[in-house]
Amino acid sequence: MAGQAKGLDIGTMNFVGATMDSMERVRIKSMRNTFLDIEVNSFTKNLLKQRKVKYAEREGKVYILGESAFELANIMNKTVRRTMGDGIISPKEADAIPIIGLLIEAVIGKADEDKQLCYFSVPGNPIDADFNIVYHTSVIEGCLKALGYLPKPINEGHAVIFSELSDQDFTGIGISCGGGMFNVCVCYKTIPAITFSTSRAGDWIDKNVAQVLGVKVNRATAIKEKGININSPKNRDEEAVVVYYRNLISYTLTNIKKKFESAEDVPQFPEPVDIVFAGGSALIGGFIEVARDELAKIKFPIPIKDVRLAEEPLESTAKGCLLAAISDK
Repeated sequence: MAGQAKGLDIGTMNFVGATMDSMERVRIKSMRNTFLDIEVNSFTKNLLKQRKVKYAEREGKVYILGESAFELANIMNKTVRRTMGDGIISPKEADAIPIIGLLIEAVIGKADEDKQLCYFSVPGNPIDADFNIVYHTSVIEGCLKALGYLPKPINEGHAVIFSELSDQDFTGIGISCGGGMFNVCVCYKTIPAITFSTSRAGDWIDKNVAQVLGVKVNRATAIKEKGININSPKNRDEEAVVVYYRNLISYTLTNIKKKFESAEDVPQFPEPVDIVFAGGSALIGGFIEVARDELAKIKFPIPIKDVRLAEEPLESTAKGCLLAAISDK
């Protein structure tokens, strides 16, 4: 099956591509979903090439892409730009669509053959925001078609189920914890029973932490990502992150409970199921301990066997997309 299908996680914070080599090993490539436009001269361009900094030129501007843009923005005390916000393509970014095409090409390249199958992640419709994903999905499909692919969308939480719950017969609850949204899928034997998203996610934490600390949002992101543990904050900055992480986790689990209680045709699980968290916002130290603690505070409507982290949280959705594509083929 190597080379016949690809998987792509379109994340607010990261784009992650998954392919399979001739030895049937999954290969992952990721890139931070950030960019920064700068003024440069020929000397600067040569320096960027020497340092192997990913950049692109468009209409007389130079755009630094990925992690380099994030680092440079913090050094220059500027606000980094992103192609997406709240889990979908940002309506505030005029340059979003061409940059998305460049980022997709950077992580999965052009198609190896005409109409090569590529499954890509899409969020569920949000329960706490007023928008749908139709335009977002259409734009990503267009970017993939331009690179020679046959694109097919898959719910982000459903992709986590494919990646992490094969031993449980693809039955359980997958939660993709992204920057723009938390995506939830309740699944029974590969069939999604409940899918939805919440607009509170990693960005929501960053914006609130930035507000209470009086710093730029990407500075708050850097604080969150520097290796703290939300079970043992060491200073005021970390305590602010903990407050909003606990609130976010509790909010997500409470909404899953409400969905179970209000939805029709919810499967009756014969045995306790796992809740698996994936995504970049679940990488912070102490996340699972806090999730277990918050789950114990509410009366969950079904028995839970385990609450755990995906084996590779940042890669899980992309792997699930790849496995869905291979199964399709």
